[in-house]
Amino acid sequence: MNKIGDINNYHDLTGLQNLKAQAKNAPDSAESKEALKKAAQHFESIFIGMMLKSMREANKAFEEGNPMHSNTTRFFRDMYDQQLATDMSDNGSMGLADIIVQQLSGDTDSFKAASVLRNDATLANLQNIKASIKPNLDNSTVSVATPEQFDTQGNIEQNKQAQPKPDMSFESPEDFVNKLWDFAKNTAKKIGLNPAVMLAQSALETGWGQHVIKDQQGQSSFNLFNVKAHRDWEGDKAAKSTLEFENGVAVKKVEPFRVYNSIQDSFDDFIEFLNSNGRYQDALKSANDSEQFLQKLQHAGYATDPNYADKIIGILQSDRFKDMINNVTETVSFESEE
Repeated sequence: MNKIGDINNYHDLTGLQNLKAQAKNAPDSAESKEALKKAAQHFESIFIGMMLKSMREANKAFEEGNPMHSNTTRFFRDMYDQQLATDMSDNGSMGLADIIVQQLSGDTDSFKAASVLRNDATLANLQNIKASIKPNLDNSTVSVATPEQFDTQGNIEQNKQAQPKPDMSFESPEDFVNKLWDFAKNTAKKIGLNPAVMLAQSALETGWGQHVIKDQQGQSSFNLFNVKAHRDWEGDKAAKSTLEFENGVAVKKVEPFRVYNSIQDSFDDFIEFLNSNGRYQDALKSANDSEQFLQKLQHAGYATDPNYADKIIGILQSDRFKDMINNVTETVSFESEE
């Protein structure tokens, strides 16, 4: 009598053929039931493989420019993921194979799923999943639930200590200026800059607060100046499609941007970003001259748009913006200082 073979390798196509033949030869036998279980495990491994692939794709934006992520390393990483998916299905990590067997066999009375969805099941496998995946995610915001996040019903609980970020919405450009003026005023004085310049720049970057980048949970990143998350950034990131100008031609790219916890964090980090980068020192020296500051900021590479500075200056000089500023402060000079 032929023995059911284990499909313990992700490219074991022969094992699948043996399962198919065994099930056809003896549809009601013990071997057929075992074949059904093995086929269900293989289906589960395919599902897990798709899940891992999606996670890798979500992390792809943060791998660009990293020498550790070449085509060769990605090839072997994908092989590892596929084998990992097979091993996880063999261990019953998700329990999907058990559910498939239950549905197709019709034996609901004697069946009991050995999965994390069962109340008395162990959740230790989830720790192993996280430990296997985490080293390859390179600080991605993608995470895997840990046992502590599950209640006795197998549902993911919200972290009771984690507070949701406050809503940041603006009804109009006037509302945008009114809500952000104090932040701009208190932060701009650190470098001797007119706070109206910061508001005008943020208005251009975010469309008056209507297009602030959101994180993967759909919450605001509070990134009011669209500061990118380069290699020295250790905080959370959010990938966003953006237009970059290369040799005067607009090119659509996906770039990682910094994620903050509050409006104040965004303003503070913008100043810190300028102060900590040597290429912006010339612009900072001209902070008391709004137009010179913006022109030098653009020249230093803050934005690739060749009209970046002129667009912000246009906002500064518009009558509507001047009226907005006059509503929050008595006198603001928009003229470049000689």
